[in-house]
Amino acid sequence: MEKRILPMKAVQASKKGAYLEAMALAERLHRQFLELIDAELHRHGIEDINSVQALMLFNIGEDQPSVGELVKRGYYLGTNATYNVHKMVEAGYVVQERSTIDRRAFRVKLSRKGKQLRQVVDGMVTRQSEALMSSEVSRELESAYATLQRLEESWSRRLPSATA
Repeated sequence: MEKRILPMKAVQASKKGAYLEAMALAERLHRQFLELIDAELHRHGIEDINSVQALMLFNIGEDQPSVGELVKRGYYLGTNATYNVHKMVEAGYVVQERSTIDRRAFRVKLSRKGKQLRQVVDGMVTRQSEALMSSEVSRELESAYATLQRLEESWSRRLPSATA
């Protein structure tokens, strides 16, 4: 059954309602993206990592961030980054090393197993993005991306500064 797409004004008459519905949509899209990752993991018979951890691993990429940096990047909604890093270390996807600059901090990097899983997730992301960008929604997606960037910038300006 195909969903009927309603204009934002039809969804909620008030600006507040439209704003809240847009935020709920963003959350649902994130959840659906995690479901796509989960389906890809199952398709490859990977059962020792969940979709949130696989997304975290994908976002680490070639970097060697600290757990704090992962949280600051804002990749994770409602998850405990420290717990997920611990689980990925246990499963052999990530290597955790003490920082040479700040001995209290740990840096994480992908192991060989983590790099292999990242390729699996990257393949799924590539297929999804190519399918979307070769469809009639590509311009709308580009427009939505620009709007989401402006929203992020707007919210960032409203957050208390770290130095205050």
